[in-house]
Amino acid sequence: MKHLISPLDLSVEELDQLLDLAQDIEANPKKYAHACDGKKLATLFYEPSTRTRLSHEAAMLNLGGSVMGFSSADSSSASKGESVSDTIRVISCYADICAMRHPKEGAPIVASQYSTIPIINAGDGGHQHPTQTLTDLLTIRNLKGRLNNMTIGLCGDLKFGRTVHSLINALVRYEGIRFVLISPEELRLPEYIRQDVLDRQQIPYEEVVRLEDALPKLDILYMTRVQKERFFNEEDYVRMKDFYVLDQKKMALAPEDMYVLHPLPRVNEIAVEVDDDPRAAYFRQVQYGVYVRMALILTLLDIHVD
Repeated sequence: MKHLISPLDLSVEELDQLLDLAQDIEANPKKYAHACDGKKLATLFYEPSTRTRLSHEAAMLNLGGSVMGFSSADSSSASKGESVSDTIRVISCYADICAMRHPKEGAPIVASQYSTIPIINAGDGGHQHPTQTLTDLLTIRNLKGRLNNMTIGLCGDLKFGRTVHSLINALVRYEGIRFVLISPEELRLPEYIRQDVLDRQQIPYEEVVRLEDALPKLDILYMTRVQKERFFNEEDYVRMKDFYVLDQKKMALAPEDMYVLHPLPRVNEIAVEVDDDPRAAYFRQVQYGVYVRMALILTLLDIHVD
């Protein structure tokens, strides 16, 4: 049985197959409308979520399956002290597959060790967010026609941003990838990712503070919000939250074929005026997230549609 805890759980070949399946689902949705008839997805969300939880549920419903679960720890037996290992043992009796979001790094790994059904890591603390990474990869491939030979700008909260950490781990497996890391000193990419991933694999990257300095050289700009829930005090958050704001004036510095991605939710790091720019791809990204999660559910349940 296969789980998805990290993007590295899928080989490049498996990843390409999954993205191909997602594109076929986009082109032929009716073909897959009953692929999961009788199957149940459990969504165990110990942290708030809009897109990730609802896109998993929409994916299963689009496949003809059904969904169950909870949207906060307060509405589960976790509020009574039940462990993740006990919860997943119980859920394994009810559902065929499970998507879990948890504030503690490593919780989905623990769940996978006790589960008798496939586990999808829907985000664990500041660690990994592999289904968002699959969404990002599908979006980039559809927009640019490739996943190699490009310069990716990662902007904002690179310290706590699990979407950034997962995306780096996935993209370094493709040839010709270069990163521009755009952040204030306080929110730099963690040293362990710089050393263990980028330096060890000799991936070219540069670190800059000013967004304006990076924009002219990018193929993709990946914006992130400064995450209030990861800060230990309000003062630091208030100081950092408006450090980057992408507006039309800054977009004028970017190439005509540079696309802007964002895992959402945004707060104020992308001005609303940018939404009308044809290079703004973050709402298309949301739609791709449904297709890729449909493909992931089918893959983990080993369901094949002719």
